[in-house]
Amino acid sequence: MTQSINHLETKLIHAAGNVKGDPVTGAVNTPIYLSSTFHQKSFDTFGDFDYSRSGNPTKQIVEEKIAELEGGARGLAFASGMAAISSAFFLLSAGDHVVVTKDVYGGTYRFVTEVLNKYAIDFTFVDMTDLTETAQAIQSNTKVIYMETPSNPCLNITDISALIRIAHANNCLAFVDNTFMTPLYQNPIALGADLVLHSATKFLSGHSDIIAGLAVTKTKELGEQLAFIQNSFGSILGAQDAYQLIQGIKTLGTRMKQSTKSAEKIANYLEENPIVEAVYYPGLATHPGHTIHRSQSTGDGAVLSLKLPTKEATRIFVENVRIPVFAVSLGAVESILSYPSTMSHAAMPKAEREKRGITDGLLRFSVGLEYVDDLIADFDQALTTVKNSTTNQAELLHNASF
Repeated sequence: MTQSINHLETKLIHAAGNVKGDPVTGAVNTPIYLSSTFHQKSFDTFGDFDYSRSGNPTKQIVEEKIAELEGGARGLAFASGMAAISSAFFLLSAGDHVVVTKDVYGGTYRFVTEVLNKYAIDFTFVDMTDLTETAQAIQSNTKVIYMETPSNPCLNITDISALIRIAHANNCLAFVDNTFMTPLYQNPIALGADLVLHSATKFLSGHSDIIAGLAVTKTKELGEQLAFIQNSFGSILGAQDAYQLIQGIKTLGTRMKQSTKSAEKIANYLEENPIVEAVYYPGLATHPGHTIHRSQSTGDGAVLSLKLPTKEATRIFVENVRIPVFAVSLGAVESILSYPSTMSHAAMPKAEREKRGITDGLLRFSVGLEYVDDLIADFDQALTTVKNSTTNQAELLHNASF
């Protein structure tokens, strides 16, 4: 008799595999099948695998795992998050229209504005915190509503269920980028989404060692359509990276919970610091989307953003923090401090960034597994340096005026 597994923390370790190890060898880890092709025993009937672009046993395990975790019918593993996102958009055809959340990841913005338009696919960016604005943007040829919640980097919250109802009432598919929350905290398919996307490079992998993307479809039919696109483009995840992703997913529960706990403490500290003009984190009661987020998610995540007064203040802060790495990406065991204007959203024109609140003073912070009090002490000394520098500059300007 097979015992059902009800808790996602257990599924993270045992989903899509025999809980007692590989049935052939007993190995507790998934084998890495480093083979591009597979011998076929029959002239007339091929086995499950023939060529690794079309399917690989290691990649299949990670695909089955993410499908089970997200509650979908089909999972697909891609070479990157953008490979997953772009392949999903290629479910559209010439003449179609897509409605996209305006505060979307910079790479997604670039693909929509500079690639989709070459294929006669039109788009409209909207504020998806405003259901009326979103509904009014839907046209007769709209086929997809594309959400990202919490959004990158300002952590705006979209009411997933409400927008899915709007999408389906207009015969549109609903796509959700679930990178920030992961299936541990948010399950868009359970809320009605047709397709869920992940940059698995981030929290799912968790160690800044691979580039990967995942997609999960609600139905088998949509999964087959996306699999056809993936096979045609060849945008697959390699076996070695698939293995490392499987290993990363196993520890997601422990990593994410600890980082979230630290993020909450850091967000509260920053909100009380007078140098910081604004803190964006859905766990804060002051966050505009707090109530909606809590209604559709079971955790607040490990990413927050903070706004400093000027670009110079931001520079001073970045140059004085000691623990976080200053780098592109997020979701790793090490804390990562990023500057969206020149990193994640560099592809977005300055005017468009500023419309979305991505100012020259905005920093995004992905909280890792360091001891939280060490991170706060580090932030405190860096912000004190900003304060002292700002005070000195003000005094110099005051003296120069006399």
